[in-house]
Amino acid sequence: MKTLLVAEYRDGELLNNSYELVAFAEQLGADSAMFLVGSDSVLPAYNGTLYLADVGKYGEFNPAVHKQLLLDAIAKEQPDMVVFSHSSYGWDLAPRISLALKVAHISEVIDIVDGVPVVPACNAKLRRDVKAKTTQMVLTLQGGAFGLEDEPSGNPTVVSIDTDAAAQVEFCGYEEAEAGGVDLSKAEVIVSAGRGIGKPENLKIIEAFAKALGGEYGASRPVVDSEWADHSRQVGTTGQTVSPKLYVACGISGAIQHLAGMKKSEFIVAINTDKDAPIGEVADVLIVADLKEFVPAMTEKIKNL
Repeated sequence: MKTLLVAEYRDGELLNNSYELVAFAEQLGADSAMFLVGSDSVLPAYNGTLYLADVGKYGEFNPAVHKQLLLDAIAKEQPDMVVFSHSSYGWDLAPRISLALKVAHISEVIDIVDGVPVVPACNAKLRRDVKAKTTQMVLTLQGGAFGLEDEPSGNPTVVSIDTDAAAQVEFCGYEEAEAGGVDLSKAEVIVSAGRGIGKPENLKIIEAFAKALGGEYGASRPVVDSEWADHSRQVGTTGQTVSPKLYVACGISGAIQHLAGMKKSEFIVAINTDKDAPIGEVADVLIVADLKEFVPAMTEKIKNL
């Protein structure tokens, strides 16, 4: 099995999600090579062949040109899998490659079992195996689903690649998203509400607990999708990525998309009625209790200290 990993470069830096691709290849037990439109002054810590195109010449975003550069690398490597991060870059380029090669395209992969990609279903409450009908396939990986156990290391063997493909767009730069709501990334304590709070009125319980701890309250995607909390409060791959000193997950099962947004917190407490909930795998303390009873009692205790 051979993979070609499509790394990402932005504003003069290699993005860390590039190493999630390496972790995927390691979990798969596959040989790998890497493709990057970047700079020879910022190379990935990686042992393997790196097909490197000059970002100064081809730009950080140039779909037609990047597609041709990548197709040339694919022609040389003949990988079984072409692997992207499920990012704006991956969303744009992966379907173009899939169409050009006329091969299967599988998005948001969160696991690989016996060589078969696994993707979330039913709002990430279920998982399904997806077996491609083509020998070759294009994948995008859900952010945070794969991670190296150790710090990345190595020195790539660089192979420079060029193309005469003409640009069809002009990349002008990046634009900051409009600021709004609360910036959870600055909070030292976050108490987040999940589907387990039961109904929107119970969000007040979480908010009061967060206030008693001197922090902010957050929410999982199902709570935000149900319009119980504002999107600015969402923690996860489609919300904010946070790393507070204390993270309290209330009624959150622990879907990979949520874990990716908070697993770097210094200390994690999970409150859940299910002792086998996936959140327990990352929690420092798992409290098996009904949050609607436990959280108000704990809030009062803290207020009385």
